[in-house]
Amino acid sequence: MRLVFDPGGDREVLATDVETADSLASQVRGLTFRRSIPDDYALAFRFATARTRDVHMLFVFVPIDVVWVVDGVVRRVERLRPWRGYAREEADLIVELPAGAAATVDVGDRLVLEE
Repeated sequence: MRLVFDPGGDREVLATDVETADSLASQVRGLTFRRSIPDDYALAFRFATARTRDVHMLFVFVPIDVVWVVDGVVRRVERLRPWRGYAREEADLIVELPAGAAATVDVGDRLVLEE
């Protein structure tokens, strides 16, 4: 699986190593206790419906970029700091990436997981 975004012309692969947090336990665990994240890695949280969803950085030791998506369209992009970061937005897909990986992603861009 890979994570691809389309800013309105050229498609760009953001991550080729995509892990999905499908269970409640994996969603709660997220990236907690990880000391590093590979450059081509993404953790994706897929949900059946769009609603306001939180991301916290408690026990996350590295900064990350978080992207909230509804129906394939980016709603918010935020860099969160270790331990103190917190943000919320409506989403049916949330993607967590290494800090800087989503630097070129903007609200309104298309972002999809491809098998």
